[in-house]
Amino acid sequence: MTWASPACSRLHPAPVDRLIVELGKLPGIGRRTAQRLAFHILRSSDEDAFALSAAIREVKEQIGLCETCFNLAEGPQCAICADPRRRRELICVVEEPQDVIPIERTGEYRGLYHVLGGALSPIDGIDPSDLKIDELVARVGEGGVEEVVVATNPTTTGEATAHHIADRLRDRVTITRLASGLPVGGDLEYADEVTLGRAFEGRRRVDA
Repeated sequence: MTWASPACSRLHPAPVDRLIVELGKLPGIGRRTAQRLAFHILRSSDEDAFALSAAIREVKEQIGLCETCFNLAEGPQCAICADPRRRRELICVVEEPQDVIPIERTGEYRGLYHVLGGALSPIDGIDPSDLKIDELVARVGEGGVEEVVVATNPTTTGEATAHHIADRLRDRVTITRLASGLPVGGDLEYADEVTLGRAFEGRRRVDA
């Protein structure tokens, strides 16, 4: 949706309109919120505004995906994969990089991760080939992995993804799924540490 209508252009100078439009492209940001953010930036000091701009440019230029688990990384590997203290026999599968954060906050999990980059959704055109599922199968095939914890979101697409992974890894490794504590239809990103901790304690084996 574009808000730079002629009426809007008469109200604000063109650079302000452009800023409002760009801010409005962010998830969960409506027109009024975009306007408030734009005017907040205008009221900020040059130092703060330019620091925000520099941070956005820096993250786009320097942050990529870990070549092993596809989590966010500043370099070939993320900090978790590079940590020799992590348990290499455990892999926790999540949909997006932001799902790693709440799991880490629980302090219950000390293994590695594998970020799929989404969940299966045929209606949206997202098939297994669009996700990092083949890469997960390859990691397990390299040996040394004893358990794969499937921590996809407890949604229809997340459950479908979990069952597909279980089918692909059948008879190769023990597959568990986060159990009690996570509400159906909720997103992992918004779960608190206690809920996630209990879910890890109660994880169950997945039968393909």
